[in-house]
Amino acid sequence: MAKYFDVHPDNPQPRSIAQVADSVRSGALIAYPTDSCYALGCRLGSRDGIDRIRSIRHLDNRHHFTLVCQDFAQLGQFVQIDNDVFRAIKASTPGSYTFILPATREVPRMLQHPKKKTVGVRIPDHVVTQALLAELGEPLLSSTLLLPDEEEPMTQGWEIKDRLDHVLDAVVDSGDCGTEPTTVVDFSDGEAEIVRRGAGDTTRFE
Repeated sequence: MAKYFDVHPDNPQPRSIAQVADSVRSGALIAYPTDSCYALGCRLGSRDGIDRIRSIRHLDNRHHFTLVCQDFAQLGQFVQIDNDVFRAIKASTPGSYTFILPATREVPRMLQHPKKKTVGVRIPDHVVTQALLAELGEPLLSSTLLLPDEEEPMTQGWEIKDRLDHVLDAVVDSGDCGTEPTTVVDFSDGEAEIVRRGAGDTTRFE
């Protein structure tokens, strides 16, 4: 049964955030809100968490997981960025974008695309997510909470708790979240390629 955390969207309770972070450190798989939609998240090196996300979403090994980072300094530890790409990404963060970039050695091999050796990264513009990342002190390994055969993610924490109670360890509810996933931009070859049009404005990458 998943623990349920009712967290204020603008002033998240430090005690609740600390409890969620402790759960993640202990190997928990959580559902949490972002600036685009709800996501599944676990600790960076959790093979069990990865397997559970794949099982819930029916993902194959070509799926790009995302490292949700607190800030640009943290993001830079996990991906290789040249100057032009740096400027383009810096101008778009925090925000509803996921960027696919070559992974550094800090990224476990099991998180990298098997052929391209890339990983997705993003910095969300969401008070609760930022509070959780600050408390955790490392990125959250994440994937959009979009269930198989459904076109839109769930938008309510209580609904996620109700439907996924048996497969999650915790649900963080801070109210209604959007239904549109992030815009995904692939910079792995140095040029912007829009892989998915979502919540983030794509005009700056076209």
